[in-house]
Amino acid sequence: MTDTSNGNVTLTTSADGIATISFYHPAQNSLPAGLLRKLTDTIETAGYNTETRIIVLKSEGDRTFCAGASFDELLLIKDKQAGAEFFSGFANVINACRKSPKIIIARIQGKAVGGGVGLAAAADYCLATEAASIKLSELAIGIGPFVISPAVIRKIGLPAFSQLTIRAVDFQTAQWAKEKGLYNEVYADILSMDKELTSLTQKLASYHPQALVGLKQILWEGTGNWDQLLTERAATSGELVLSEFTQHALNSFLKK
Repeated sequence: MTDTSNGNVTLTTSADGIATISFYHPAQNSLPAGLLRKLTDTIETAGYNTETRIIVLKSEGDRTFCAGASFDELLLIKDKQAGAEFFSGFANVINACRKSPKIIIARIQGKAVGGGVGLAAAADYCLATEAASIKLSELAIGIGPFVISPAVIRKIGLPAFSQLTIRAVDFQTAQWAKEKGLYNEVYADILSMDKELTSLTQKLASYHPQALVGLKQILWEGTGNWDQLLTERAATSGELVLSEFTQHALNSFLKK
């Protein structure tokens, strides 16, 4: 677990091999660099543990699932290298999900913004509530969802990604996200979602482990170049965040 002042990541594994990874940050479960590193490490640890059958990825609280990048931390970036390193944190989390040999089920209890949408897209299956609306706000602050775009497009396709990106200040509903393929199931509330999550993960944990590994490989076919691709995208975002436009936009958002 990390220092709670900067958020935390926890990993618990049940007797039947269900590994639950939970992250928290006091600023609407945003993801500063340290939390991204811990999340990457925890996904890798759970994925390569022979006792793990299924991974559940969730955040704490009953409101926002993930607010994406930490704006406070973005304002501290002063050079291209630091920018690329920060956005590589999101690339590393996505690639950890992609390369994990275990199926990852995401539990989305509330709004997902920016990198939070990327986390949902990096999972293999998503359960969400009606409150789990989504938004890609990056364009509105002078950058773009470049790092997460391969994962999001893989799930919802280019037309829906275009709408989500260009309508940068607008939330799309959880039902919209389900219709487009980001969410697989949407429930009225957290209680009903968690009931089905328990049932689903217990069933999956009882299946042949090698069959699940084989399924995981099929689900991610054609993504073998993502280590390089997402690194390149991180460099692009890291350069844009230094611009006067983006710095001004970030400061304006923080003053609201």
